[in-house]
Amino acid sequence: MRKFIDLHLHLDGSVPVATVKKLMREHDIPIPTDQELRQELSVDSSCKSLEQFLEKFALPNKLMQTRHNLETIVYDLLTELKEQGLVYAEIRFAPQLHTKKGLTQEDAIKAAIAGLNKFLADQKEEQNLPELHAGLILCLMRFADNQKENMETVKLAKNLLGKGVVGIDLAGAEGPIPNIKYKSFFDEAQKLGVPYTIHAGEADGPDSIRQALAMGAKRIGHGIRCTEDPELTQELIKKQIVLECCATSNMNTKAFDQIDSYPIKKLLHKGMKVTLNSDDMTVSNTNLPHEYKLLEQQTNLTPAEETTLYLNAVDAAFTTPDEKIRLRALIQK
Repeated sequence: MRKFIDLHLHLDGSVPVATVKKLMREHDIPIPTDQELRQELSVDSSCKSLEQFLEKFALPNKLMQTRHNLETIVYDLLTELKEQGLVYAEIRFAPQLHTKKGLTQEDAIKAAIAGLNKFLADQKEEQNLPELHAGLILCLMRFADNQKENMETVKLAKNLLGKGVVGIDLAGAEGPIPNIKYKSFFDEAQKLGVPYTIHAGEADGPDSIRQALAMGAKRIGHGIRCTEDPELTQELIKKQIVLECCATSNMNTKAFDQIDSYPIKKLLHKGMKVTLNSDDMTVSNTNLPHEYKLLEQQTNLTPAEETTLYLNAVDAAFTTPDEKIRLRALIQK
């Protein structure tokens, strides 16, 4: 079985459909038909923008407001990822979005860590599958008036670093508020030694990537629109900045419109540190094995190129040197 590594996976966009049903049942929420539920949770080809894409997060976020639900969702998602052949995953979510029913940000993070720890304790070597290790990335949000909440997320990431949390991110609708407005939070993260990645170059163009670089990012969430600016592309290659590419998601949000011209292969051959990830499994109705298969079929991605993508992901992972040794050994085997 192939071994996969996902560095860009949103918890609220990847809640397994079976888990959504289970939690709706537990909370006496009427469950629609499978087709209606799928329409509420996933986009189809009629999706026209990132804003429309983000509408699909409403129901999962409604369910992600209690300790029990957050723990259950993390556990169930990890179980599903292991079955797909993942050996390492970084799962991101914004704790400030899970405080609508009385949880604090810290409560939300600790509930997610509890789900992670329960999974790690329970996982067995089923069918000789290697262990799946995982960490949590905490997202700051691009809102106009949440400075206090964003700074709290940075401080909590520092307090829980190495205890389930591995880094932070900046997420939310790209464009209305420029990345650079959030620089102070990432200056603080740098001071505290908290690793980070920043969403850029998806709905917004090359300029958002330049801003992320100015904020010290070594990893860019998406970043695929660097192809619109050859000079920027060269800078990313020279600095060995890692792009967390998500092909199906980029088609859904109209960052790209043709999968057969998706530039991951071209960027790889230019020397760019690209990786392939799933982004939002449920919203985009995908998973990482499917992403690789899609690019094999549509762009002739080869096994050797895939190995390079895996090794790029190992290099970029917010994890320990020992874990990187384990992952390289699994890939090269």
